[in-house]
Amino acid sequence: MYQRIVLKISGEALAGDRKDTAFDDQVIGGMIQQIKTVMQAGTQVCLVIGGGNFWRGRSADSQMDRTKADQIGMLATVMNAIYVADAFRQAGIKATVQTPIVIGNVSEVFSKEKAIERLEKGEVLIFAAGLGHPFFSTDTITALRGAELDVDGLFFAKSIDGVYDDDPAVNPNAKKYDHITAEQVVKQNLRVIDMAAANLCFERKIPVIIFGLQEENSIIRAVNGEPIGTVVS
Repeated sequence: MYQRIVLKISGEALAGDRKDTAFDDQVIGGMIQQIKTVMQAGTQVCLVIGGGNFWRGRSADSQMDRTKADQIGMLATVMNAIYVADAFRQAGIKATVQTPIVIGNVSEVFSKEKAIERLEKGEVLIFAAGLGHPFFSTDTITALRGAELDVDGLFFAKSIDGVYDDDPAVNPNAKKYDHITAEQVVKQNLRVIDMAAANLCFERKIPVIIFGLQEENSIIRAVNGEPIGTVVS
């Protein structure tokens, strides 16, 4: 059982299979119940949520300025964080949104001391707005916050069930890794997480578990150390 984790959820995962809305409350409710279970067992949980259900960089306009596109993406993660924080509230769990930038009374500015204090009180922390700067992904903030807060592991819940040596959607013979080193991820440019995040995990020796969110009780199983997905260490 891990004592303190950062769990990264893609923005697209919040919408589930629905195309008519940014949020699927059944998917979000199931995710929250799993997180509640691991918290009751003693694990402190931080979340990072992407913004892909609202915005995918310059995909709408390839000529758009990259900085502006990334700023919109940061705001998309804030919207997701606020929605999920309220879903936690409805489930009886206090959740606080922390950002690296001041957004009025919408969020709390990130502080390591405040973050640890809230975690030790049994709260969920949701990190939004990335690093507050363009050109960095939510993978990077996941690794950075994990390093700052001395977590036991980083958990990436994805649409794919682990790390493969090739794209399994294109190559049916692609081989899935049960275990791989962060050094291999960097050297082979496997792109399961961005290179900045992979390098930080390699340097700080933070274990990474990459697994499929759609698998039954996948968050609980991953946090309990069951063989699921791919372990990057």
